[in-house]
Amino acid sequence: MVWSGGTAYADGPTGDTTTHKPSGPAGGANDKNIYASATYSHIKVRQVSGPTGGKRGGLSSVDVNWKPPACWYEPVFTGEELKAFVDRTDGAGDVGIHQSWFGKGLWTDHYRDGKPEKNFDDTWSPAPGYKNYNIGKKGYFWRSVAPDDQDPASWDCGRIMFWQDADVVPEVPHAPTPKMLAEYAYNQVKVPDTEIELKPATKSTVNVPTWVWLDKGRFQPITVRAELPRTNLWAETTAKPVALHLAPGTEDATTLPASGDCTINDDGSIGTPYTDGDGDKTPPCGIKYLRATNGTPFQLKASITWQITWKGTGDSGGPLPDGTFETTQDMNVQEIQSVNR
Repeated sequence: MVWSGGTAYADGPTGDTTTHKPSGPAGGANDKNIYASATYSHIKVRQVSGPTGGKRGGLSSVDVNWKPPACWYEPVFTGEELKAFVDRTDGAGDVGIHQSWFGKGLWTDHYRDGKPEKNFDDTWSPAPGYKNYNIGKKGYFWRSVAPDDQDPASWDCGRIMFWQDADVVPEVPHAPTPKMLAEYAYNQVKVPDTEIELKPATKSTVNVPTWVWLDKGRFQPITVRAELPRTNLWAETTAKPVALHLAPGTEDATTLPASGDCTINDDGSIGTPYTDGDGDKTPPCGIKYLRATNGTPFQLKASITWQITWKGTGDSGGPLPDGTFETTQDMNVQEIQSVNR
């Protein structure tokens, strides 16, 4: 698409033959880049409770069909800020996830001089222009955002940047909501590594239980808060550890308990640490291997299930799909005729 004063580029969905949007400015420390890119979100995320130290990682949803939001709209500029942006960048930036304008004339024609543009979506409905960037009015220009603009679902947010009066969330599909922020925060939750304590620590023995446990206090609820500036929208997503699941890495093993699910104690511990004299006891959480490894270790998988809930603006809230975090450890198993305990 070509318009006087510059060029507007738009990429297309799979199989489309329209010109692809060149790699534009990406979010970074430079405010020109941040405000130019539709892959940069202004949502503020911080952990407000729970452990923060040690090795940590992100959660995977147990619902394979669940994904965090692919795209949404959020306020980016006041009228004065948009004018300043156009002046200092000479009009290089995104007006939508899949539409970039390069050339000052494109911006001034639409946002200063009131010329209409068409939304890059299925309907191609006309987008009215604005006079003098709406300077003096209370409100913001909203733009679509997509953390991954290669995600086909990001095409659902097809409007070019538009105006919304202050203190009002636009009534458009994929406008931000507290639940959307909670889902965004879900993807930002970092939980402790699940490397487990074992006894014996270096090599298990066929038909002898291996005790499994995790230290107390390590696995406590974690809450992450997401806020969208220039709106009153916020949400807190809480991940609460509820169970450890053990997968021995071979069918020639039994888990203790039989389900492989070890519950998490009130103090954040899992199982019971092995102590001298426990050799004849059955561990509350453990594994019994039935054959030796013979040089190739079994891959013991330990995964923590985290129950996810959220609350947000206006007493909203509810559950989200449970999450898991998994680690794998080598398990060497020996076979001997007698065991001294």
